[in-house]
Amino acid sequence: MRSGDKGSDYLLGIDIGGTKLAVGVVTRDGRVVAQERIPTQANQGPDMVIARVQELCRTVVRKAGITWEQVLACGVGCGGPLDIKRGRVMNPPNLPGWLDVPLVQTLEEAFGRPVYLDNDANAAALGEHRFGAGRGVRNMVYLTISTGIGGGLIFGGRLYSGENGNAGEIGHMSLNVNGRPCNCGGRGCLEAYASGTSIAARAREAVEAGESSLLTDLAGSPDAISGETVKEALLRGDALARRIWDETMEILGAGLANVINIFNPQRIVLGGGITNYGDLLFVPVRRIALARAMRPLASAVEIVPAELGNDVGILGAAAVVLERLEARTEVETHV
Repeated sequence: MRSGDKGSDYLLGIDIGGTKLAVGVVTRDGRVVAQERIPTQANQGPDMVIARVQELCRTVVRKAGITWEQVLACGVGCGGPLDIKRGRVMNPPNLPGWLDVPLVQTLEEAFGRPVYLDNDANAAALGEHRFGAGRGVRNMVYLTISTGIGGGLIFGGRLYSGENGNAGEIGHMSLNVNGRPCNCGGRGCLEAYASGTSIAARAREAVEAGESSLLTDLAGSPDAISGETVKEALLRGDALARRIWDETMEILGAGLANVINIFNPQRIVLGGGITNYGDLLFVPVRRIALARAMRPLASAVEIVPAELGNDVGILGAAAVVLERLEARTEVETHV
């Protein structure tokens, strides 16, 4: 299927994040025909951001050389919380001012095409399951480990959304009831220890408490220490960076062991910026998670890196469309 083929069904994948907007025209088999990315400028509020999304969509459709009539539907992945049934964005922390925003209705009126909305982590899970590291797997758990930690659950080959569409918040399982405060309002969450934000925060706290480290020299000041700074110091043999990293791997491994024991998946797919550490992450995390999990469950699972890279948001949003259409077809078939 080539760009511009008449009569073809194309999908429009829309990824709305706190720092970037990404839109792509995607074929049913997961080929990205055209795409664009721009900064979100979230501080401008929902009306301006949605206007930028609409313009970006029009630009990408023109770039793909297709008409809007060739777009089967639009999928949107967006940070939650969401009201998926009503197509509304409720109040995500990375999109200030988005209070009960009717995103689906607004985009359907703008484009005249059906629009399907889901949590960005659910969308990424669907994308990896259909087009990436989860192909052919019926029971899969996806985690994205980046600024925060999100998750998506695939059971029996279908996304599990929970009672109101918000299942899969793996980053907010509590591993220490009296632990570090988390942005969700809880304490001791996996995200409060194993996210890129937490890695940087714990490193800054240790430096400010007087521990000797290369981190300040590498970053320029304690305030500038980031997850990448910790990685660089780790590669240079810095003892503090090693301690922070080893603690992070222990906690992440324990969290994955919980996931294995609760869900008994065939595959756990790990994505997000922190997984770019490669073997520095995957070797200890596999060892710790499989050692901590119950043996029969550990023997059934593999822990693998995500495959879709920077395209996961676009392909995940396109996969949301295919998931919803297939689910609707199944319901109609059984009526």
